[in-house]
Amino acid sequence: MAIHYTYENEEFNTIIRPILNNVSFQGLKQVSHHGINRYNHSLRVAYYSYCVTKFLHLNYKEATKGAILHDFFYDVAERTKKEMLVNHPKYARDLAKSQFEITPLEEDIILSHMFPVAPRIPRYLESWIVDFVDDCAGIYEKAHSVRNQLSHACSFLFFFLMLILRK
Repeated sequence: MAIHYTYENEEFNTIIRPILNNVSFQGLKQVSHHGINRYNHSLRVAYYSYCVTKFLHLNYKEATKGAILHDFFYDVAERTKKEMLVNHPKYARDLAKSQFEITPLEEDIILSHMFPVAPRIPRYLESWIVDFVDDCAGIYEKAHSVRNQLSHACSFLFFFLMLILRK
């Protein structure tokens, strides 16, 4: 499933541009995540977090930056799925800190975005918002992926049935 996102909001694009231009972050385009790639998932979470936090007059710039970096990590074959699920916020924080300067709010967003699966409780309202937006985006993306898989399966079954009935 190829999804391409374009966001026309210049302020949003200005906030995330330095991160999007980073070579390590660009690599997320090759990592599968919720049926799309991790790059586009991170963009979606960042954009909707930007919209909500700006509407609520919160620290939307740091919320957006934390949101775009919340899944900035790469899978390692030796780690189990459970370990990746629980610990990837730490891996994302470590990689983000090695590539960018991040604030305590941005760090909290990255570390707490998997609450309650991961034990870190969000300390800021912006962190709660990113956590919620990430959950919604993940559910949407996974549902979209499953729907596409079911559509392909039904098409195959229909084609197979037509071959059988044709004889």
